Amino acid sequence: MSVSSGSSSPSAFELLREQYALRLPTSLEELAGPTAGTVDLPLHVVWSGRRSYGLAQTRSRMSLYRTVLAEGQRQDLIVYLNRGLLIEQWPVLRTLVSRPLRDAWEGRFPELPAAKAATAA
Repeated sequence: MSVSSGSSSPSAFELLREQYALRLPTSLEELAGPTAGTVDLPLHVVWSGRRSYGLAQTRSRMSLYRTVLAEGQRQDLIVYLNRGLLIEQWPVLRTLVSRPLRDAWEGRFPELPAAKAATAA
């Protein structure tokens, strides 16, 4: 079997974006994670380093969201992320995640880029 080197092959960016898109919740309404307290992530999400995050501290919360967005599966996104906090943090958070991840989320949930535009105004 031969592999075509034509433009029909997806790029690494497209493959990553699709990988992230497969894990997305159906809607942001599903994101029912906590808004206060401390979150301890399981080993399958963060296998080394920091596992405990305080939601009261902005940097800690951003780190938690960045980790869950990048490493979590669909159920992790639903359990650990909160719709309101995600939308509120998105203008900064989008700059901390990879472009394929950002494109997958913004492509599925138009309210995320809208939140960015509203904050910039």
